[in-house]
Amino acid sequence: SQYKNFQEVFIMKTKSKALLMTLCAALLVAVSVLGTMAYLTSNDEVVNTFTVGKVAITLDEAKVDEDGIAVDPAERVKENQYKLMPGQSYTKDPTVHFAADSEDSYLFVKVENGIAAIEDSDNTIASQIEANGWTLLDGTDNVYYKEVTGGTAQDILVFGSFTVAGTVDAEDLETYAGANITVTAYAVQSDGFDGAKAAWDATFGA
Repeated sequence: SQYKNFQEVFIMKTKSKALLMTLCAALLVAVSVLGTMAYLTSNDEVVNTFTVGKVAITLDEAKVDEDGIAVDPAERVKENQYKLMPGQSYTKDPTVHFAADSEDSYLFVKVENGIAAIEDSDNTIASQIEANGWTLLDGTDNVYYKEVTGGTAQDILVFGSFTVAGTVDAEDLETYAGANITVTAYAVQSDGFDGAKAAWDATFGA
């Protein structure tokens, strides 16, 4: 009887060890599987780099003496002074310089001509502007525009001279002492606007 009990205890311990070893083996397999498991993954990205568009212009004219003759050496300035004489022509060549890195743009020039009434009718400033490819903007009497393609530096002439009518006498001329011809240039991107009029009305003409 004692031997039988010893045998039963031995068998139970043997089974327990076997079960324990089986569990350990199972754990080792599980750890091994988890350790080598890999997920199927993929990734990608889009990187946006932003630059800023620009529109850049300058405006100047040839430096002249009071008789309208260009000085030597050539020089570009923002203003000149003239001595008006009947029948005389004067160099005045306001030019818009459009920067090469500018976007496609509308250029505008406002020309306030204080001597329009005494100009020679065969060589008016207004006629020269239109001959140079500028278009009078609808709804205005002194604003002209051009559409310019960006990417290239351009020198765009507004007009080249003015001439006092030969019929003007000294008394008439006296009333124009201190008169001015003022040219103002503007530029705005053309993208986003339905034509030059819309661009002007939304910006400089607002």
